[in-house]
Amino acid sequence: MAGGWARDGAVQDQIDASVEDAVERTRRRLPRGESLLECEACGDEIPAGRREALPGVRLCVACQSGRDGQEAPHASYNRRGNKDSQLR
Repeated sequence: MAGGWARDGAVQDQIDASVEDAVERTRRRLPRGESLLECEACGDEIPAGRREALPGVRLCVACQSGRDGQEAPHASYNRRGNKDSQLR
């Protein structure tokens, strides 16, 4: 149920767009290609199990954990088509 000038289903369209954006962002972050034998950050050996589980892996577990902790969280609010985003 949409209100104002929005057509019916507009809210669901925004939800779907948010989910699609999150899936695409995650797919872009997936490693590709052949896994490295040594971590490109610290030079430690990457275990064979990790290389098999994640094709294209480039970092050891410790370095990847540190990098994951540094990434800034993204806004989960989809501003696409939101009139409030035009006011900010």
